[in-house]
Amino acid sequence: MGVDLDEYFARIGWDGERAATVATLRGLQHAHVLAVPFENIDVMAGTVPSLDVADLEAKIVTGARGGYCFEQNTLFAAVLEQLGYDVARHTGRVRAGARPGEVRPRTHLVLSVRVPGAGGTRQLADVGFGSVDALLEPLPMVPGLAREARGRRHRLVLEEADGPVPVWVLQIRSDDGWRELVSFTRDPAPAPDIGIANWYVATHPRSRFRRLFVQRTLPDGHLSLDGTRLTRTAQDGTVTVEELDGERGIREVLEAEFGIVPPPGVRAHR
Repeated sequence: MGVDLDEYFARIGWDGERAATVATLRGLQHAHVLAVPFENIDVMAGTVPSLDVADLEAKIVTGARGGYCFEQNTLFAAVLEQLGYDVARHTGRVRAGARPGEVRPRTHLVLSVRVPGAGGTRQLADVGFGSVDALLEPLPMVPGLAREARGRRHRLVLEEADGPVPVWVLQIRSDDGWRELVSFTRDPAPAPDIGIANWYVATHPRSRFRRLFVQRTLPDGHLSLDGTRLTRTAQDGTVTVEELDGERGIREVLEAEFGIVPPPGVRAHR
């Protein structure tokens, strides 16, 4: 059994073409990013999120919840494959915020997508990064090719590899130049490896997801809840920060501004 595409498209507000084209891929990624928030509420409740597609559909589609990268990109990949796209899954390292020389574990999942009839160039798709710098549309996997989509400018560059597999780095253009977001290699990640990374993120004592982390991309800005700190970023870059008043304040914001009805007892830290 696959994903109920009618329900999924209703969840993300997509009423466009279902043909496996570049235009459809762009529209689906943008619609998904706007509709589905990034969140780690299940981890805060002490559970490891299931990556079974049926469970993800129940949570994100019919349950109107969100999820983090492993959940959202696993669901998105299943949808794309049902539509006829060729999808490969790759694990990567988040470089945003990393110290110089710091090597982080592979705790992110990205997708490379081949569009039928569109030549050999694959598209980098990612609906699970969540941040204010995230891709809003897929990016052609052509080294050095910069592309602007909906106000954000990204490119992919290739690093000289120490081993046999080249390292791809996703960057975003800011006022200070190009900044690194994620690095990955194009060797496909099998389901057991993705499952181990998912388990590590949800259970490791030093995982950043041991505190509440929720993000939502809006048509005119971005929301981020980190513990009890709510950050609003307007389209013009204006940032306002608010400290919430405990569990009650968190629940009210999750419901009113993120569109999430959390389970009882949601908290800011584990």
